[in-house]
Amino acid sequence: MTWSSLFKRATALQNPLATVAGTTRKSFASVSMARDPSTLSNYAAWRTRHTTANFKVDFDNKRLKGDVVLRLESQTDKESKEVILDSRHVKVSSIRLNSTPLKWELRDFEEPLGAPLHISVPEGAAKGEAIDLTIHLETTEKCTALQWLTPAQTSNKKHPYMFSQCQAINARSIFPCQDTPDVKSTFTFNLTSTLPVVASGVPVGDHQGTPGKEKLYQFEQKVPIPSYLFAVASGDIATAPIGPRSYVATGPNELEACKWELERDMEKFMEIAEKLIFPYKWGEYNVLVLPPSFPYGGMENPIYTFATPTIISGDRQNVDVIAHELSHSWSGNLVSNASWEHFWLNEGWTMYLERRIQASIHGDAEFDFSALIGWKALEDAIELFGKDHEYTKLIINHDKVDPEDVYSQVAYEKGFHLVYYLERVVGREHFDKFIPHYFTKWAGKSLDSFEFRDTFVEFFDSYGNEDIKQRVAAIDWEDKFYTPGLPPKPEFDTSLANECYDLANKWKDDSYTPDAKDVESFTGNQKLLFLETVQQSDSLTPERARLLGKVYDIAASHNVELKSSYYLIALKSKDESVYEGTAELLGQVGRMKYVRPLFRALNKVNRPLALETFEKNKDFYHPICKGMVEKDLGV
Repeated sequence: MTWSSLFKRATALQNPLATVAGTTRKSFASVSMARDPSTLSNYAAWRTRHTTANFKVDFDNKRLKGDVVLRLESQTDKESKEVILDSRHVKVSSIRLNSTPLKWELRDFEEPLGAPLHISVPEGAAKGEAIDLTIHLETTEKCTALQWLTPAQTSNKKHPYMFSQCQAINARSIFPCQDTPDVKSTFTFNLTSTLPVVASGVPVGDHQGTPGKEKLYQFEQKVPIPSYLFAVASGDIATAPIGPRSYVATGPNELEACKWELERDMEKFMEIAEKLIFPYKWGEYNVLVLPPSFPYGGMENPIYTFATPTIISGDRQNVDVIAHELSHSWSGNLVSNASWEHFWLNEGWTMYLERRIQASIHGDAEFDFSALIGWKALEDAIELFGKDHEYTKLIINHDKVDPEDVYSQVAYEKGFHLVYYLERVVGREHFDKFIPHYFTKWAGKSLDSFEFRDTFVEFFDSYGNEDIKQRVAAIDWEDKFYTPGLPPKPEFDTSLANECYDLANKWKDDSYTPDAKDVESFTGNQKLLFLETVQQSDSLTPERARLLGKVYDIAASHNVELKSSYYLIALKSKDESVYEGTAELLGQVGRMKYVRPLFRALNKVNRPLALETFEKNKDFYHPICKGMVEKDLGV
């Protein structure tokens, strides 16, 4: 018996008061055998095979209204007479099986997972039989997956905007579903709006809409995806080609700048990834550049990656975010972690693939240089939690835990270091043969860490190289999965980093006189590593911090990556001249990578300003970002 089979768990659904078609009654707890503790659905008994979303985008009331049709297949030998779905703050009006109304019960709400929706299927269903449930619903103001922007919050101030962010467990706040990455289904999107729409599917039919005139937009997703990859956006959106199979979508005012930023590298990224793994499976690969309140650098929604506008910096220095999100087309989207406890499988692999793409374009030294920047991010994350904290492990217990609270660079960078360690154990030449094997074996499926371990061991057990076999057999998987804190640091090639370190060392001497030529030949990432190294050292005086920003022209930079890193240095030095600039930047960007560290740093030196800035901008931030900053500030 493998570890993965032992990992199955029973999730008891607590069940006080329930609503049944308008009445209330008591009922007994149900049990769902599942390996994902972040779902209350009984997906061991039923599996979603297809999802049809029929929604109208109601900008006036900030709601999605309509119905969702779930095709569910029975997984049990005996007749299945109850379906349990995840839901969170969704207003359900009725549920039907074909034309027959069904009884349903919405159990008490429990943080962080929501209120399980129990649906009675009186006739039951034998194993392998499928039923279609139609759930009539609308979202509510408490929906954590949707952000509604007023015209004033958009770039041209003309039209409202709406976009979704369902990772990790926010899809359940749009519609009741089996909200777990362990379940995948195909999707049909039928979305009616007065503004253009994009979704995580291939566009079907005519998509030429006129702002202000209601139109049906249709999309098909024929590759099964988990619920967290359900994505929709609607607003004043224009598109332009950025490659033979790629478009960028964004506001009309930003279209040309976005096109220029992305068109040089898009197809190049795709071709390198395909050589490393196997051909792209999704048809189109497009990028939606969102308004600035989007909380992440990018979200790997299939067909349409949702991206932060901070990557559009006018210098093509931040487009590697797209290499990361593209890599998710294989790691995460095609092959998925079975639960958020194994999030490193999605992100660690994706960081590895992203760095392989970077190395193919910029040279082998770029792989190590990117990993050095990532190591600093990992150190920061572990310092924030504490080196012995549960959340610094690769496999993290998620029982009664909101995955958002666990989210950090640990899954990304510590996950990367496990993948990179495995490459070094067997050698890159041999590891490159494992890559397509792994993604082929698990394509369209979800797995946990133990199934990954078994796949790796079995591949090299039958590889025919006795030396490699013995090295693989010696891997201490228990240590890799469960030891908190930093992993052993590899010996990186520092050829691209040495100049950054040398310059940072010069700044330790207060008598050093800087010159703009110091960073004249630096790439954006080299400037970033320099700034992060300075930040790690003893604080500069306020005067020296101000001088750094001025001489190197970073204080006035349009590159948010650099500007926020500079502000962290200046805030650490208690340079009061940047306090208002920091507050201003916090009102312009919603990406949590910048927002959370800047709020924490500002809070240390001027808590009243931090609280005032948050209060002023809290409705600008996405609900996910808003909730995390509230925790950071203790409000």
